[in-house]
Amino acid sequence: MRVDFYQLGRDPAEKALVPLARKTLEAGERLLIVSGDEAQLGRIDRALWEEDRAGFLAHDMAGGEHDALQPILLSPEAEPANGAGFMAITDGVWREADPPFARTLFLFDEGTIDAARACWSMLGKRGGVERRYWKQDGGRWVEGP
Repeated sequence: MRVDFYQLGRDPAEKALVPLARKTLEAGERLLIVSGDEAQLGRIDRALWEEDRAGFLAHDMAGGEHDALQPILLSPEAEPANGAGFMAITDGVWREADPPFARTLFLFDEGTIDAARACWSMLGKRGGVERRYWKQDGGRWVEGP
């Protein structure tokens, strides 16, 4: 399992997530986007429709009859009803999944940095977990130390 920690700087999660979601789809993967913040899920929904200049990214909110068909599914739960192998956690609150996702994108900001540090340490004690840290540099993600 690989966990990529993305420290938000310039952009909020809904804006920073759009290019990450596009790259996930380009890699032939499905994505589950998880947040316990309903308002944040709404902003992400709008961003996936409106802010990507290359065109909208097909997605839906979990709980519909076509969840299994969605390349990107937005949900408050870490349950991949769309068969996703990748999960993006956008509210800075770690969630366990059974079985674990092949890759988790963990987005956090200054308000959730302590929880992200605790999560980094907790995952470092587990076997079979590869951790990477990314930070925003202008409009790009760069891998940090």
